[in-house]
Amino acid sequence: MLTSRLNRRQLVIAGGTSAIAAPLLSRVGVSAQDAITATLVTDTAGIGDQSFNDMANEGGTRAQDELGVEYNVLESQTAADYVRNLTDAAETSDITIGVGFLLTDALTEVATQYPDSSFAIIDSVVETDNVISYLFREQEGAFLAGAIAALTTQTNTIGFVGGIRIPPVMRYEVGYVAGARSVNPDIEISIAYADDFEDPDKGKELSLAQFNAGADIVHAAAGRTGIGAFDAAIEKGEGFWVLAADRDQSSLGEDFQLAAVIKGIDVAVYDSIKSVQDDTFAGGIHDLGIADEGISLGAIHSSVPAETTDIIAAYSAAIAAGAIVPPVDDDTLASFELVSPDAIPAGDATPVASPAN
Repeated sequence: MLTSRLNRRQLVIAGGTSAIAAPLLSRVGVSAQDAITATLVTDTAGIGDQSFNDMANEGGTRAQDELGVEYNVLESQTAADYVRNLTDAAETSDITIGVGFLLTDALTEVATQYPDSSFAIIDSVVETDNVISYLFREQEGAFLAGAIAALTTQTNTIGFVGGIRIPPVMRYEVGYVAGARSVNPDIEISIAYADDFEDPDKGKELSLAQFNAGADIVHAAAGRTGIGAFDAAIEKGEGFWVLAADRDQSSLGEDFQLAAVIKGIDVAVYDSIKSVQDDTFAGGIHDLGIADEGISLGAIHSSVPAETTDIIAAYSAAIAAGAIVPPVDDDTLASFELVSPDAIPAGDATPVASPAN
């Protein structure tokens, strides 16, 4: 199953160590005839990126464990693998999930060719009836990240390191800038892009450059490249921080992660698989933010004082209520009216996640 062209691709069976092509056995409580097959197709950063793809994989393995589905992962080695992987998955699976904006064109092509198959895509939209599209309002979580950075910095200089400036990463960037400047309009913000989601060395280089230029906090929205931001902070030592993107990355340096913008990628993957198993699948767009519990600022370091987390909670509540609408691109950032901590509109109580350590 799915063994062709393995010289260019890796087939990983989630939950096991062997890269064999046999399907997983059904779990206890689900008969063989009830089990469906789900296949996750990664972007080129692949499993082990400590970020986006790993979180998607966690949703698939949860579906495997809890629902008894047969679950496979196809890792794309190059962009040329996207269509081939998605096609192989569509031919052998009840649902195929494409991980990331970079798979948009390929999934559009394959979903059109297989109108009777079910698909899901993370971080993009494919407008066909057989695709569930999951978008996240990264700008909302990033706004909170910018605010906590501006409230924490000791140098009045912070940084941002992105992978590729595709729409989800741009939303991280402009939301971060808006949140930081709302707290302190005069804060210095350095922005750099690696143009790569797979290069931790480049991530370290860019982060070190920002740290050496005066920044003491870097928000990294760069997939596997973002691992390098932790390497840079650890090299610099105490007082240098990373704000993680997509998931809690404190395992990379628990004393150097200030907080993490956490996206519900795992829940999206799980829910899309469950909808097929429950026969409730329906194509369409799910646009998830703070109010939908699709994004949050969490894993906040225990050193962050209560007065800071109180401000973050107030910003979070205002965003959830729609009283603050963070920017999504350069144009909306240019027109965004800053909201200082003493002018946060009232909103329903929306506490941030508990400190991680």
